[in-house]
Amino acid sequence: MGVVDDRFVKTTPTSARLGWTGLTAIAPAVWGSTFIVTTHLLPEGHPLFAALMRSLPAGLIALLIARKLPRGSWWWKSAVLGTLNIGAFFPLLFLTAQHLPGGVAATLGAAQPLVVAFLAVVILQERFSIWRVLWGVIGVIGVALVVLGPAAGLDFIGIFAGLGGAVSMGCGVVLMKRWGRPEGVSAVGLVGWQLTAAGVLLLIPAFLVDGIPAGIDGRAVTGYLWLGLIGALLTYTLWFSGIRRLPVTSTALLGLLSPLVAAVLGAVIAHEGLTLLQLVGFAFALTAMVAGQLSPPSRRERAPV
Repeated sequence: MGVVDDRFVKTTPTSARLGWTGLTAIAPAVWGSTFIVTTHLLPEGHPLFAALMRSLPAGLIALLIARKLPRGSWWWKSAVLGTLNIGAFFPLLFLTAQHLPGGVAATLGAAQPLVVAFLAVVILQERFSIWRVLWGVIGVIGVALVVLGPAAGLDFIGIFAGLGGAVSMGCGVVLMKRWGRPEGVSAVGLVGWQLTAAGVLLLIPAFLVDGIPAGIDGRAVTGYLWLGLIGALLTYTLWFSGIRRLPVTSTALLGLLSPLVAAVLGAVIAHEGLTLLQLVGFAFALTAMVAGQLSPPSRRERAPV
């Protein structure tokens, strides 16, 4: 996106960049299962409790693995990042999934790269990139073609929650890029700080507002384990590692994988085929995601007259 990002792309070996891009892409691909897991396995109507179960147990496990606590300013930085990336984002995500069809929710979430592109100018002081904003818009259009249908309903609570989630995690992604990672702290340790901070933040609201769901059965336990261990601990470790090494806006564009995977899972589970228009949308979104990993074409110098 900006000068720092483009310099990184030009100086980093292609093989290393591709490797980290592939590893980082695993995170949004796994996050694409969130809507299916939420609607098919978890008790309905408990977004705060679901967010708590996704964050606090995984955070404590990460702390046990890393065996290192924050120091100095990283106490409040971890709280801020944990709130933006997890503590606020998770409840908004679950709320969106419960108030909107998956297609509408996925389209709102696909706007996150645009949020990151604008925030990077303000927070990271990077040069505004029409190139990546354009591909971000094309990505949103592609996702909309894949997941929106004539029966897509609108709910204002769900819309505000979806947009709020995109803004919350967008802020978290940009601040992660700005603050980096303290020396001597592993990616698992940084994830543990944030997940635990988010869990502590959600602990009282989850029990006061949602309470413990009455129907926690084997399916719900499986869902919580998947969302916590795989959908949080593993994926955030990969995601934060990628943010540290890759351009921030192009990394955010990898998030387009999430709604695409969600659409595929929905089609497979519901035994629905993909229409030609949806395939066109897939092509748009995948093209935007790949093109967003590249540097903008350099302007050719005008030849002297």
